Amino acid sequence: MSRKQQLLKRHRRNKRLGLLAGLVVLLGLGIFVQWWLPLLLLPLLWAAHEAWFADHLFYSPAEDYQYQFPQDCLAHPVELVDGVVRLQAPLQLAGDETLVLALRLKSSWLGRFLDPAVVLNGEDCQAFERGVAGLRYLNLTGLGESLAAGRLRLRGRYCRLSGEGQLWVVTGNDLRQKRVMVIAPHADDAELAAFGLYSQAQEAWVVTLTAGEIEAEHYQRMGMAKSESARLKGRLRAWDSIAVPRWAGVPESNCVQLGYFCLQLPAMQAAPDQAIASREAELDDTRLFRRFNAITLPGDEDGAPTWNNLLADLRALLLKARPQVLVMPHPTLDPHPDHICAQAAVLEALQGLEWQPETVLGYANHLHDNDRWPMGDSGAGVALPPQLEGGQIWAPYSLPLDLATQRDKAMALGMMHDLQPPAPFKRRIRRLLQRWLAGRRASPYGENEFFRKAVRRHELFWRRDL
Repeated sequence: MSRKQQLLKRHRRNKRLGLLAGLVVLLGLGIFVQWWLPLLLLPLLWAAHEAWFADHLFYSPAEDYQYQFPQDCLAHPVELVDGVVRLQAPLQLAGDETLVLALRLKSSWLGRFLDPAVVLNGEDCQAFERGVAGLRYLNLTGLGESLAAGRLRLRGRYCRLSGEGQLWVVTGNDLRQKRVMVIAPHADDAELAAFGLYSQAQEAWVVTLTAGEIEAEHYQRMGMAKSESARLKGRLRAWDSIAVPRWAGVPESNCVQLGYFCLQLPAMQAAPDQAIASREAELDDTRLFRRFNAITLPGDEDGAPTWNNLLADLRALLLKARPQVLVMPHPTLDPHPDHICAQAAVLEALQGLEWQPETVLGYANHLHDNDRWPMGDSGAGVALPPQLEGGQIWAPYSLPLDLATQRDKAMALGMMHDLQPPAPFKRRIRRLLQRWLAGRRASPYGENEFFRKAVRRHELFWRRDL
C-alpha cells in the first residue's frame, strides 16, 4: 500500500470515529433535550462537514514547510514595511529567475473557515491551508521588476504576515529555448504539468507511456461491457495524447503513445521480462493503442507489455529526439504509482545511453499530503507545495504564463476525454456548499477539478542539472 493510500485510510478511519462520536452526542441530545433536535442538527452538521472539513489534508496547518535549496540559490533577507517588501541590499535581476519568498503566516479566526491567502500587488492571490500557522513559500516569479524597485506590496487575506522573511533567487535559464521532451504517464499529464513550457519550446516532444484505459464506467453507461468500454476509453485517450499537443504546435511526428496499461507499470517493473496485461480491457498487446503513432518503435515488433520493451522504446525516443530538457514526474512529491514508475523507467533508460539531457525537471500533478494543491482559484499563482521533511535538494523552476497561454492550456485540457464527464452528484453538492459557505469559486474553464488546479499564473517544476 502506498503512503498516500495509508494516509487516506487513516483519514477515513478517524472521520468514521468522529462521526460515530457525533452521533452519540446527537442521540444524547434527543434523549435528554428534545427528540427533534438531532433531526435538525444532522443536515446542518453534514453541510458544515462538506463546506469546511472535506479536504484531504494529512498534516497540521501549523507545521512549517521545510525546503533545502541548492547552494547556488541565493538567499536575501527582507522586511515587510507597511506591507511593502523591502530588500536590505539592491537586487540585480536578469528577468528569468525563479523568485521564492519564505514567510510566516498566521491565520485569523475567519481563516479557519475561508481560505487564507496573500494578495501580491493586487494582481495575484496565493492561497494556503485554512488555519495556517507556519512557514510558507510564496512564488514571486514574474514580479521581479516590482520587487527590485521596492513596489511589491503584500496583503494578508484572513491571515497575518510576519514582518521578516527570506527571498530565494534561483538563477534563471530560459528553458523554452531548448529541445524539450515531456514524459506523461497518462494522456493529460503533459498538459496539466507543462503545456505552457512545451507550447513555447524551441522544439517539443510529448511521450505518453500508458493508454489510461481503466475506470471506464462513464462508457459502460452506453451499454458496453467492461472490457469493451476500457478499450474505447484507451483508444480515446491514446488519440488525445497524439492530437491535443497539436493545439500547441507540436508536430504529429513528435507525439508518441506507447500504449502500456494503466496502473500496471509497477508489476512490469517487478518482472521486466513478463508481459503484464490490462486490468480491465482484456488486452495483452499494446499495439491497439499505438496505431496513431507516426514512428515505429522497438515495442511495435511484438506488442508485449513488458518493462524491457518500455525501456527499449524510451531509449529509441531519447536517441531520436536528443532532448536537452527532460520533464517527468518528481520522484518523491508525486505519489501516483504510474508516475513513480515513469520517472524510474526514464532514469533506467538513460543509464549508459550515448545521449544525456542537460536538465531534468520534475513535476507533481498529485500530492501525498494535500489533494487540493495548488490551493486557490484558476489564474492564481502557484505557491510551493507542502514539504514537511527535509529531503532531496532540487531547485524550483517557475514559468510564468500570460492569460492567453492560460486560456490555450484550458482549451487543451477541455479536449481531453478523461476531464469531460460530469462530476458525481455528491461532489457537485459539496462544491455548491463550499461556494456558498466557504467562498470558493468554480473555475470558469470547466467542471473538473484539474481546471482549477492546472490553469494558473505559473507552471512549477523542480530542476536538477545533470
